[in-house]
Amino acid sequence: MNQRIQEAFRRARAEGRAALIPYLTAGYPRLDLLPDLVQAVSEAGADIIEIGIPFSDPLADGPVLQQAATVALANGTKIKDIFSVVAQLTPKSPPLVFLTYINPVFHMGMEVFVTHMREAGVEGVIIPDLPWAEAEEMRTVTRSRGVALIPLVAPTSTDRHLKAIQHEGDGFVYGVSLTGVTGVRDTLDAGVGDLVRRIKAAGPLPVAMGFGISTPEQAHTVAQIADGVIVGSALVKHLQTHPETAVQAAYDFVRDLRNAVKIPISKA
Repeated sequence: MNQRIQEAFRRARAEGRAALIPYLTAGYPRLDLLPDLVQAVSEAGADIIEIGIPFSDPLADGPVLQQAATVALANGTKIKDIFSVVAQLTPKSPPLVFLTYINPVFHMGMEVFVTHMREAGVEGVIIPDLPWAEAEEMRTVTRSRGVALIPLVAPTSTDRHLKAIQHEGDGFVYGVSLTGVTGVRDTLDAGVGDLVRRIKAAGPLPVAMGFGISTPEQAHTVAQIADGVIVGSALVKHLQTHPETAVQAAYDFVRDLRNAVKIPISKA
């Protein structure tokens, strides 16, 4: 098990709250702002930070994250440059995890990609379009280098699948709160609680819920049942509406989320 990720969840649990996991797109608004953005969300209370590697065909991303990736790619953001910038951040930041798609990983080569991740100090990777049943080679490579391959589960996941990812996964389980792509939504899916309970019944990995969690109120609701709360599109959209003050905007937004999940909670 990846120790830094596990420690982040243990620390949050000891403080009577869920772990907060905000998402940033590398290269949006610009890659040279990533260090300041990571520092801002860290100081605001992030426990783990998810960094998206921009890709031209992000199948799991909704319009907000697609637009951010498009801007990042138009800015000339390259994976090698992301590795270089991130390597400067990891000694002082919370655990960082990448979200990427399998095409860039295959293009670079699994072993090369994961080796660069580990050298940069990244603790885990999420690959939405890599089916878990076909991920054995990637799991072997990540395990050998101490990187967590973080599994995703959806409301449609079978109990057999949940048991497999709890047995073979690392870091935490990324629970997708709805069927569909990422995005800002007015209400939470009614099935979130049932999905969290099913994942927890299958094994011991912490459960962090994402996709569609947009407000402090929604984050607080999810924090009462899950071990972690992931917020992506809502944060990136906030940055899009505050381009000139993106760093301060990121701090303020994540601070509000942290205040929402730090209220003592009773885990189901």
